[in-house]
Amino acid sequence: MDKYIITGGHRLSGRVRVHGAKNAVLPIMAASVLAGDRCRIYDCPNLSDVAHTIKILECLGCRVTFSESILEIDSSDISSWEIPEELMREMRSSIIFLGALAGKMGRARMCSPGGCELGNRPIDLHLKALRELGLVIKEENGFIEANAERMHSGDIHLSFPSVGATENIILASVCLNGETTIFNAAKEPEIVDMCEFLNKMGAKIEGAGTEFIRITGVAHLSGTEHKIMPDRIVAATLMCGAMTTKSEIELLNVRSAHLGAVVSVLRDSGAKIEFFKDKMYIRAPERTGSVDMIKTQVYPGFPTDAQSPVMAALCFGGGTSVIVENIFDSRYKIIPELKKMGADILQDGRVAIIKGQKLSGAHVRAMDLRGGAALTVAALGAEGVSEISGIHYIERGYVDLDKMFSALGADIKKTN
Repeated sequence: MDKYIITGGHRLSGRVRVHGAKNAVLPIMAASVLAGDRCRIYDCPNLSDVAHTIKILECLGCRVTFSESILEIDSSDISSWEIPEELMREMRSSIIFLGALAGKMGRARMCSPGGCELGNRPIDLHLKALRELGLVIKEENGFIEANAERMHSGDIHLSFPSVGATENIILASVCLNGETTIFNAAKEPEIVDMCEFLNKMGAKIEGAGTEFIRITGVAHLSGTEHKIMPDRIVAATLMCGAMTTKSEIELLNVRSAHLGAVVSVLRDSGAKIEFFKDKMYIRAPERTGSVDMIKTQVYPGFPTDAQSPVMAALCFGGGTSVIVENIFDSRYKIIPELKKMGADILQDGRVAIIKGQKLSGAHVRAMDLRGGAALTVAALGAEGVSEISGIHYIERGYVDLDKMFSALGADIKKTN
């Protein structure tokens, strides 16, 4: 297994470009099956999750080429509605194919999805919403079988603004007769990006980015081209790397509107941050200040995906900071690993109390995607050498994180 070897204490400088967003490209890849035509996607990140999704598309009968961040998907010969168990088990977001296949093929068969173990992340909201649209779903022996013969448009009221459920409803309803409205829809920018992609294909979707999304069904969709939005969590991670190393760096390909909650917290802790069109500058303080309270929330609140990297940055601060994790109940698996580096963190349920101090290098293990990135951020600022194993988790959401930090001057090497 590969691992990172990081010698901490090196200040960063220079500029680095943020790649396309993982959480935008995966649902867009699923949406491409609705085209029955060729779609070209630009700035597609070369991630392991993208590679797994390509395998799913090819298994369904799509022709896929991927080179130099340009992804082409031709779904004109799609012939299957079944996804093998081994592919579904690789990642949680594969459940998005349920709505896409129901909308395109009228049928779907798959097992419950896998991915990072972050605690209770049921797909009940997905299934309940799709059943309300008339999708007949049978669950037996861990498999999901769906029949769309009786699907119809309608109003869906989500009890929680789930990103995945919102995306599945949209994909299942874009070609249904009539009008479907989602109430309490998720507002994340990645949903807006997927809806822009679908509208380019000929869909009629209004309200993306608000709590009310209206989908007017169309008879068919066609191929298109689309550029993936920048990855706001990658940007946040790089910003936290600047904080732990007391550095000043420039990030290219960012959207300020997507980073408001993270920027607010880092500014409160002493960072100087400026935006200019699609780039930003961050200058970290000599000592990171404490933050009274961070509560993870759905967008536009503080993102749970940025919580772990920010926790790592606050470990180096002066004073005491408090984090409340409201989204995933196992997001704190990183805490024992940070403690190996000397972090002073007290956890009580969903609350973590962080007392800032110096950290030292240690052998630690990534337990999930964002936690692995956070350990990298911590190791960059720690004294001495750190070894991070389990970096296959990191590679699910970051394209060459080691090379991005190395380009900024970090002493980080990937080795087997």
